[in-house]
Amino acid sequence: MFRKSSSSSGYRDPEILVGLDLGTSKISVVVAEREGPSGEAQIIGIGQAPSNGIRKGLIVNIDQTVKSLRHAIDDAENMVGLNLTEATVAFSGGDVQSLKTKGMIALGRAPRTVMQFDIERVIESAQANISVPSGKMILHTIPVEYSLDGNSGIDDPLGMNATRLDIELESVIVPVAMVQNVRNCVEKAGLEVSGLVIKPLASALGALTHDESLAGTAVVDIGGGTCGVAVFVEGRPKHLAVISVGGDHVTNDVATLLKIPINRAEEIKKEVNLFWDPQNGGPEDFNFEHMGRNYSYSMSELTDIVQCRIEELFSMLIKAEIAASGASMLPGGLVITGGGSKSAGLDHYLARVMNMPVRVSLPLDSGRMPPARNGSEYTCAAGIIRYVLEQERNPYRFIGNSFDANPIMSSSAEQGWEKGAGSPKSGHVSFWQSIMNLFKELF
Repeated sequence: MFRKSSSSSGYRDPEILVGLDLGTSKISVVVAEREGPSGEAQIIGIGQAPSNGIRKGLIVNIDQTVKSLRHAIDDAENMVGLNLTEATVAFSGGDVQSLKTKGMIALGRAPRTVMQFDIERVIESAQANISVPSGKMILHTIPVEYSLDGNSGIDDPLGMNATRLDIELESVIVPVAMVQNVRNCVEKAGLEVSGLVIKPLASALGALTHDESLAGTAVVDIGGGTCGVAVFVEGRPKHLAVISVGGDHVTNDVATLLKIPINRAEEIKKEVNLFWDPQNGGPEDFNFEHMGRNYSYSMSELTDIVQCRIEELFSMLIKAEIAASGASMLPGGLVITGGGSKSAGLDHYLARVMNMPVRVSLPLDSGRMPPARNGSEYTCAAGIIRYVLEQERNPYRFIGNSFDANPIMSSSAEQGWEKGAGSPKSGHVSFWQSIMNLFKELF
């Protein structure tokens, strides 16, 4: 997040929030403005540039990535007329793990009020059960559900009375090297990293309505090199995952089987209607010219090529991630977003493949976003702003890592809390200190 006073006059200068979506095909920089710390944010500009140096969500060439970032930042700065200095960055990569753990603390022999430090202690108790492999770190700590005296489904226990507090916690674990590469590239491009968010979470916040998140819904962001999956139940993310298959794989299939260049295959892919049926009066052949040569292919053949990859992705990989969430039912169905969701007939085709309702989503804020930059490919970028605002409103909803210190960590003991604070901080309340505090409360 970036706060900067603008040159506009008034009683109080507006705050500027900045998000950066680091995608495989495109880099987007979203700039939002709000009046005061509690006001609603309005997106005032989105810069973009083709993404070079990134493959399947991973940075493979730092110099090319930095140049792409700089172009996107310049585009955003020219649109809003401000110099940007900080941003919250959304990124992805194939090696992302989502782990669930549980924790419990006693509040005393007699019921008493749950305080902020109790929430910190119960989160720490759940983190103590996490074994983070060497070379990896916890990016997000997300409380999924609280229980008081065995009564589950508690949204916010703060201020309630009980003798025991339980929590189910989800931790998103990513490689340290991946985080360092993202930060290095963004900083070389001229921006400080004020926070990081995994792309599936940002995309879900940018696409899901409040009712859908409560009912139980899976969100799939189809990007160029990856697909992000987020399963929300009762308003909270139950599972987050990144799959190293995206729209580029469909393009490669078309290019390989038809023996045509990638750029031409991308154009042809966009012409395919996944719910094509010759009985509906659609064209049976697809004709085009390339480098002086005329090509003609059966529309049925083209549709089969695209359908095979999409069906494989959803019936095998996406279904497996939804099952891993543990959600038995998803009344809200499936919400599809991202650049790869723009294929005609995708919702009807996936409804048949997945046997559930399917909706293709634009950003929730699309009506207040710049024209021509408010399509589904900008859902993640818009979701970054929502993520920043949600973190400010409720620091315990999505607990990010501390970026003041070196992010390398190999155990949950290196992620701690400042007593009475609402966000992680380098250093931690030790296990023995927690025990001593508990004994003081009991006796």
